[in-house]
Amino acid sequence: MRAVVFERFGEPAGVREVPDPAPAPHGVVVRVEATGLCRSDWHGWQGHDPDIVLPHVPGHELAGVVEAVGGRVTGWRPGDRVTVPFVCACGSCPACAAGDQQVCERQTQPGFTHWGSFAEYVALDHADVNLVAVPEGVSYATAASLGCRFATAFRAVVHQGAVKAGEWVAVHGCGGVGLSAVMIAAASGARVVAVDVSPRALELARSFGAAECVEAGAVADTAAAVRDLTGGGAHLSLDALGSPVTCAASVNGLRRRGRHVQVGLLPSADGTTPVPMARAVALELELLGSHGMAAHAYPPMLDLVRAGLLRPDLLVTSAITLEEAPDALAAMGSAPGAGVTVIAP
Repeated sequence: MRAVVFERFGEPAGVREVPDPAPAPHGVVVRVEATGLCRSDWHGWQGHDPDIVLPHVPGHELAGVVEAVGGRVTGWRPGDRVTVPFVCACGSCPACAAGDQQVCERQTQPGFTHWGSFAEYVALDHADVNLVAVPEGVSYATAASLGCRFATAFRAVVHQGAVKAGEWVAVHGCGGVGLSAVMIAAASGARVVAVDVSPRALELARSFGAAECVEAGAVADTAAAVRDLTGGGAHLSLDALGSPVTCAASVNGLRRRGRHVQVGLLPSADGTTPVPMARAVALELELLGSHGMAAHAYPPMLDLVRAGLLRPDLLVTSAITLEEAPDALAAMGSAPGAGVTVIAP
């Protein structure tokens, strides 16, 4: 099969022929019809993920058709249209037993723990626990975004963030996850303040329901701008980018007893990120993490997609070929961009 492969971290990847994958007894092989390009893929290419072993094929947001099935799989057959969370759970650890597959103790992640979906085929583990059926009428390009950025945003806003109608929600970073969060929060009846350095990203955020926008490069203090626009601070704020600056701004932009949800990855040289804990104590803030969404939690989100109340299809702003993926991956470091880029193998 053809796949995007990189041999060294941070050095150019290329498309080449590699062996086809085979399904594990509990797994499947999926023929990739569409896969998203995500900032997490860029982090992996940069060497920020200790699970990656070189040479490597990135890609973790995918949708496609089941091609081959392991002998212990009972719920899926070749020809099924599927997507999958980026966290593939084992189904048997204490976290999985509690229904928390998104923090499985023995999780695998395509594109990180093993070769991913920037390829014609990808192997997925524990299929009966992890696969999600793609409804008829939902395109592969749309479904590809559900495995990571859209499902991640949905859980961050609805489950972890516990958004309520009428609340102010601040979203720091309007790439794929951030724009998804804007759409989901607005559809939940919240008033959204979108924060980004890019006027184009803010234009998209406004089209997806943001009531207010803050151009980060045009103000001295984004947190102060959020507090001013919301009459004292956001009830719920998300760092959807993942940087010390956006994390601190998200916390500092909250009102008393507000809720911060960290969604974007925060790699740093020493593995820690400064957080304004004095403010968290003084205002009794809640600081939460959010790490994807388990497959069993997808049906309510899919019901809203089918009803047209959520439109992840509108987030797909560009499509490229597998041959164009290496350059697009490298470009994410300097220009992460807005919306979703889908790769069609």
